[in-house]
Amino acid sequence: MARGPRYKVPYRRRREGKTNYRKRLKLLLSRKPRLVVRITNRYVIAQIIEYHPDGDRVLVHVDSKELEKYGWKGDPNNTPAAYLTGLLVGKKALEKGIKEAILDIGLRSPTKGARVFAVLKGAVDAGMEIPHDPEIFPDESRIRGEHIAEYYKMKPEMFSEYEKRGLSPADLPQHFEEVKSKIMG
Repeated sequence: MARGPRYKVPYRRRREGKTNYRKRLKLLLSRKPRLVVRITNRYVIAQIIEYHPDGDRVLVHVDSKELEKYGWKGDPNNTPAAYLTGLLVGKKALEKGIKEAILDIGLRSPTKGARVFAVLKGAVDAGMEIPHDPEIFPDESRIRGEHIAEYYKMKPEMFSEYEKRGLSPADLPQHFEEVKSKIMG
């Protein structure tokens, strides 16, 4: 660790690599709620969070595990699940009267077609107003899971978890449409 009278110790969350305070300040200056998207090893988490001086307040919380209530049998961490999670958080936010937000992807790199942007597309398709560039969304075929169905044809032995849940990955695009209609219905 550096020493000396002029050395300033960074904030703890900055030292741990959890928060970029410059980016956070710019998001907070918009004075809009934030659509916070975090992707773990198992789930996709989407929250609508509002700044408060005592600490941020979570207004709406959805994670991809909730998709099971709508009959989702696919993986809870892939692109179709990310889109459906965004659709669900957008629908719940509109029910609570939250019509607009700003996207917060944390420390993730903004890569075109990433799962964080699938969540964004889901929230926008639900009816929320979030500033974005449509070119950054994943392709419609990836959102529906057609790439997973094609990969299943090449290596079916890698999809035993899908089959344990009662879903053939070849049927994933149709299953996606069914779950989407249940969420919107």
